[in-house]
Amino acid sequence: MMRRFLIVDADDTLWENNIYFERAFEEFVEFLAHSAMTPVEVRAVLDEIEEANAKIHGYGSLNFARNMQQCYQHLSEREVREADLATVMGFAQRILERPMEVIEGVPETLEYLALRHDLTLFTKGHPEEQKLKIDRSGLGVFFGHTAVVKEKDAAAYRALMEERGMDPERAWMIGNSPKSDINPALEAGLNAVFIPHAHTWVLEKQEIQPGNGRLLILERFADLRQHF
Repeated sequence: MMRRFLIVDADDTLWENNIYFERAFEEFVEFLAHSAMTPVEVRAVLDEIEEANAKIHGYGSLNFARNMQQCYQHLSEREVREADLATVMGFAQRILERPMEVIEGVPETLEYLALRHDLTLFTKGHPEEQKLKIDRSGLGVFFGHTAVVKEKDAAAYRALMEERGMDPERAWMIGNSPKSDINPALEAGLNAVFIPHAHTWVLEKQEIQPGNGRLLILERFADLRQHF
């Protein structure tokens, strides 16, 4: 088999991530205890705040905490106290304290792929936070290169290919997010493997757009062994 460049997403592709943010949001809604707004309506307000702030501050649990604080200040029906803001901050800070939950089939699949192809871990978020998760997962050993970027757009993929000397026809991006993993990779001329996740963050969902590369849709990460 021809050796290929496999670029792999991290959060919700290799390990569970968004479920912890969802649980923090559930705690936030309970603490907010809004008299009229449903959790879905509160979430819509938070989504707007996150979408605006991500362009400035990026991603990660610390920025999520700040976004929830801003949402609390905007929606609270009682006087906003410093202690309340600290409580909201705590909901997000506990995300990093959760045990790493590597998705089933990932370690053995990475071990299999690493013997046959060149693996790059490509993720976005706060660099130190992402590096901590990589270290805690124990999966970093399977990757020849790791890159943490502020945003995974087509320009970021082109820059990665140029930096690593990748042939786009032999390069595949593997991930769960249409917005960050699939669409920009296809736009940049790479191929892509879409592995849907039941709890992908709503702001990462998009309709998949056709590009120059090939698209493969798989049910599980372990299914990669049948194709690569």
